Amino acid sequence: MTIFEALRESHDKQRRLLALLVETSGDSDGRDELYRRLRAELVNHAGAEERSLYVPMMEHDLTQEKARHSVAEHHEIDEALEALDTTDYSSPGWLAAARRLQDLVIHHLDEEEQEVFQLAGRVFDDATKTQLASTYQEDMLEREAP
Repeated sequence: MTIFEALRESHDKQRRLLALLVETSGDSDGRDELYRRLRAELVNHAGAEERSLYVPMMEHDLTQEKARHSVAEHHEIDEALEALDTTDYSSPGWLAAARRLQDLVIHHLDEEEQEVFQLAGRVFDDATKTQLASTYQEDMLEREAP
């Protein structure tokens, strides 16, 4: 498995959770459960992705700027999560904030898959792509452990 395949698995999970989350309503157990799962997935994924993909990308002139841009988008996503954290589930603004998060995340994932992966694929050889996948998966396991 390459780093790109490993990341796409998490991306697909994020897209599914976001689609379900924006269909929830009010202060419900379902909304709370989905938000907690999504939040953990986003935070864990961002940290592991930065360590296993963006840091190595920053070592190459060709990919340095794209990696920095992607890290900046992670910060935007963090800010959107903080806005949701401080908004009551029953607030009329909660769903709007969740949709804003969805827009930010989908934009980020699409950009990664359509631009970042192609660029990174040009600077990493096959062995490195496989090693980075292992680094990412190990990091995710550590972050998900209780």
